[in-house]
Amino acid sequence: MVETNVEPAVPPVARRAQSPGLLLVAVAVIATCGLIYELIAGTLASYLLGDSVTQFSTIIGAYLFAMGIGSWLSKFLDGALLRWFIRLEILVGIVGGCMAPLLFVSFEYVASFRLLLYALVGLTGVLVGLEIPLLMRILENRYQFKDLVARVFAVDYVGALLASLIFPLVLVPQLGLIRTSLLFGALNLAVAAVVLARFPETRPYRRRFAVGIGAALLGLAVLFGFANRLLAYTETLAFQDQVIYSKSTPYQRIVLTRNPRELRLFLNGNLQFSSADEYRYHEALVHPLMQALPQARRVLVMGGGDGLAVRELLKYPRIESIKLVDLDQGMTSIFRHNELLLALNKGSLNNPKVQVINADAYQWVRQDSGRYDAVIVDFPDPGNYSIGKLYSAAFYTALVKRLAPGGRMVVQSTSPYLARQSFWCVAHTLAAVGLHTVPYHLYVPSFGEWGYVLAGPDAHWRGDAGPLPAGLRYITPGTIHDMLRFPPDMSEVPTEVNQLNNQALVRYFEEDWGPYVH
Repeated sequence: MVETNVEPAVPPVARRAQSPGLLLVAVAVIATCGLIYELIAGTLASYLLGDSVTQFSTIIGAYLFAMGIGSWLSKFLDGALLRWFIRLEILVGIVGGCMAPLLFVSFEYVASFRLLLYALVGLTGVLVGLEIPLLMRILENRYQFKDLVARVFAVDYVGALLASLIFPLVLVPQLGLIRTSLLFGALNLAVAAVVLARFPETRPYRRRFAVGIGAALLGLAVLFGFANRLLAYTETLAFQDQVIYSKSTPYQRIVLTRNPRELRLFLNGNLQFSSADEYRYHEALVHPLMQALPQARRVLVMGGGDGLAVRELLKYPRIESIKLVDLDQGMTSIFRHNELLLALNKGSLNNPKVQVINADAYQWVRQDSGRYDAVIVDFPDPGNYSIGKLYSAAFYTALVKRLAPGGRMVVQSTSPYLARQSFWCVAHTLAAVGLHTVPYHLYVPSFGEWGYVLAGPDAHWRGDAGPLPAGLRYITPGTIHDMLRFPPDMSEVPTEVNQLNNQALVRYFEEDWGPYVH
């Protein structure tokens, strides 16, 4: 028998019995799935290629463009529209569902990873772009046109809202990117299965499609069950050392590795510290400031969720209270409970003098009414706009209001050698809000030359105002004075001030570090 491309005739009574509401539910599900795939691609690109606004912008643009192509192509689908729709849902379920595991596994193997990434984003976008126009054509005889457009797009936007809420709040922290991708691929397949089962027009080809849907669901289920092993395998490829801990939070991917010599912490693939030399970084961050403030009693730490800066602060018995504000509870939690990390930070975050606050620092500093003798700003490098705002003139202006009379602050400011523009942009931004600045730097083997800027409302700074704690491994009065000297290849260069409306620092950072990123 020759297969035709026309749906078999269905008696009017049977057609009226079909519920168009079922197809509207399908609209909501596929809209949610479509946005989830877009968010997965953007997040994954940020994890693997650098946490930059560029990744999300280009992924979203490419995805929406591909959806437009898919919408245009939908006019060429004629005949058995339900059959086309079921085929389409199977394809979306397989391609979208396998996107995250395929990209994670291929990252270390494929030379043209960006080409693969955008090819998958484009293919998924085209398939998703076909869905809504095709469903509207299926529904056109069941609603008046104005009701059809209103209902389809209303349900579509509700699905998009649902996706945007559950992705960062539930899916990423609870399932991770790989399982989220597989789960929503299965939802697309489930839509295909329900439509196949509920509409009489599908009877002639129901068995054939049911086998395909079942096989695809089985494949996704197997991958879902092995997702943790798959991710662990990809991370063994990405990191030289043994991965002993990994977790995706709503804000970042946390990975801890170990070798016989050291522990290393990575956030979104970027090294944050090595236990072999982190003492250099943290001693230089804390002790020049504290030596200049021998009367300091109340300290505010912004960022620094690993508790290593707090560990150094607790070497001063005179300190009465420390507030640590870090956005990511997943970060502070591991450094409060993991035995290896407790040994490293000496249990600093569990000290009764320390109050840990998980909040957005930019918002928190505007709501806080406290005054602090010393403020330590230890944020990640400004690789994207969400972090760049924490290096802005607006943020520093708000932070100055939290300084007690005679108070000072210090800001980690990236590398004055590898990121010379970025370093001096931080210094110039602090100066632009009326602070007197003292830039300094040191060598940290894991990072190279690293820089800081000490700042305060007055022009007087004495590096020998107070004693240093006993037992420091790097900082002495002599090394503090040495850190103030900048050779010609790290000397000051002109830069813009980092404002919220220009985010000049993020641009400088990408220009400075671009040659060193694969």
